[in-house]
Amino acid sequence: MNCNLDKTYRSIITLLLTVLLTVIVYLLAGCRGGEQPSDMDTTAYSVTKQPVAKLEMESAENAQPPIEEKIVLNREQRFAIASEKRKQIAERTKMHGNYGSSGSALKSEGMAASTAGDASSSMKVGEQNCGNKNNKTRDLTDSDLEAVLSESSIKLSECRVSPKKINAISGKGASCYSDCYAPIPQPCFHTEEYDRIYDNEFKSVINDPVSTFSIDVDVASYSNVRRFINQGTLPPKDAVRIEEMINYFSYDYPDPDKKHPFSITTEISTCPWNKSNRLAHIGLQGKRISTDEFPPSNLVFLIDVSGSMRNNNKLPLLKQSFRMLVKQLRKIDHVAIVVYSGSAREVLPSTQGNRKDMILSAINGLYAGGSTAGGAGIQLAYNIAKENFIRKGNNRVILATDGDFNIGVSSDSELVRIIEEKRKMGIFLTVLGFGTGNYKDAKMEQIADKGNGNYAYIDNIHEGKKVLVSEIGGTLLTIAKDVKIQIEFNPTNVKAYRLLGYENRKLAREDFNNDTKDAGEMGAGHSVTALYEIVPTGADLPMPEVDELKYQRTEVSPDAVESDEMMTVKLRYKPPREDISKLIVIPVIDNDIALSETSDNFRFSASIAQFGMLLRDSEFKGDVDFESTVKLARSARGEDKNGYRAEFIRLVEMCEVFN
Repeated sequence: MNCNLDKTYRSIITLLLTVLLTVIVYLLAGCRGGEQPSDMDTTAYSVTKQPVAKLEMESAENAQPPIEEKIVLNREQRFAIASEKRKQIAERTKMHGNYGSSGSALKSEGMAASTAGDASSSMKVGEQNCGNKNNKTRDLTDSDLEAVLSESSIKLSECRVSPKKINAISGKGASCYSDCYAPIPQPCFHTEEYDRIYDNEFKSVINDPVSTFSIDVDVASYSNVRRFINQGTLPPKDAVRIEEMINYFSYDYPDPDKKHPFSITTEISTCPWNKSNRLAHIGLQGKRISTDEFPPSNLVFLIDVSGSMRNNNKLPLLKQSFRMLVKQLRKIDHVAIVVYSGSAREVLPSTQGNRKDMILSAINGLYAGGSTAGGAGIQLAYNIAKENFIRKGNNRVILATDGDFNIGVSSDSELVRIIEEKRKMGIFLTVLGFGTGNYKDAKMEQIADKGNGNYAYIDNIHEGKKVLVSEIGGTLLTIAKDVKIQIEFNPTNVKAYRLLGYENRKLAREDFNNDTKDAGEMGAGHSVTALYEIVPTGADLPMPEVDELKYQRTEVSPDAVESDEMMTVKLRYKPPREDISKLIVIPVIDNDIALSETSDNFRFSASIAQFGMLLRDSEFKGDVDFESTVKLARSARGEDKNGYRAEFIRLVEMCEVFN
């Protein structure tokens, strides 16, 4: 009997010791990272089973979501996660320092802990208090955010800040630091890239009687310039491309006849910025086609979802804009969606345009994260467009990006070679630029130019509507390709000339008749305008001296002496699916019309050119200023149904204040 009791007691004691040892081991393991968790110190996190360095927002290219588990982190562990996030934000925003730390719960899509904190006795943003002596804190408000952006330094003593607020702050250029003062980096654009532009010089008609260039239907420069001005600063000089600013606007040109897909209008009068010179205006108006008459479209949306696209003026604005485009699609249209970040993949196979819910669902599910393999995305998008090619249809890739390619094929020259090869497929290209700070304008302009395409910059939702809804024909439907203009000036009436803008569209004289030479495309309803400043014969303009030729002489034709023509305009173009160009020839006479008697088209385009020269501080701007530019633009505002010209006048007035 006693023996049995002893065995029972020993079993009970052994069990109790086992339980006690288990509890001790558990407590030791739980406290190994620091102090024991308490209600004040712990926050529940949803943490993915991957290294902290990979705690980034998962983008749409991840096929399988990571497995999640709930754990409890103490203060030291939370600081470690927030510190990693700090490094990621600093790397992404080019801002370096010690971010305030501890975290808020991670979102289901994998967002890592943003800076946040426990209750503290005080917290100040600018002149506003976000905490009190009762150790209570509140979330930052929009007014607090504005205070952060307006102050040169801030103090954040571990204020509770939501991930949304911190992302908004970091996206706008402000840094958050805990328990220290630090300068707030001001918005800077030194990582934006623009090709150097050298203003066209005056050319002597005796030595250079012919001017040849490709048309340009890109409009990105104007909306990009508007972005800078609305931010309270003048744009970089090389961001100003005068021809794109002029061609941003529609003009009241006559519709074409049935023989050609566009009409040609010419007008000559006094040059507003140099009254002793003349200004020649050449306008093309593309055939207007209603969306109901569009041929079937085979579209591939090529969307950048890399980490640089997180800001509200990038991927979120992009998604809003593309939703408006989707609403315009018809049953006969098809859309595929390709995304790229660290790699490229198809997220929506080619889908009929009337299946809008499916297309919108794919767009809504896009999130930003990772590096930027733009070259791989371009290759995949063109391959998908080729697989779904519609004969006699509108086949087009629409690339939407900030242009910041950083892995794989990324150099301008490599990308241009890819695009030049792909355009032979008969697939056109539209490039839509988004965002600020790291914007690569030079890259995107080259890609569009070499890809039988057009290029626009979308700085707000209204611009998105203009490009993808109001002017969808010009954006998506090409009515003529490889459009070239050649002007021959009459030396008996013209001493010298200068083309305004089109610096990167100039062609050699022999390129005009060479049908293998690439040039610009014209979309349905597009207006294209070119201006020449002309120095009449007899004017006092010193020109560089050129030695006489030894083996041949330049002689003026008797026909030129007897003619009252100032110049002859020649134009070549190809129908979209043909390879042989068609020629149009138009002689132009100066009818000596006073500037005040010219059309609104003439005066308004001249005011834009004048504005562009002022922004570029061009040596050819004459004695004009912003005030005279406003006056000229107001005299030619015209009907202005959409208010675009009124907006232009407001921008010039703002620059007058800056000046």
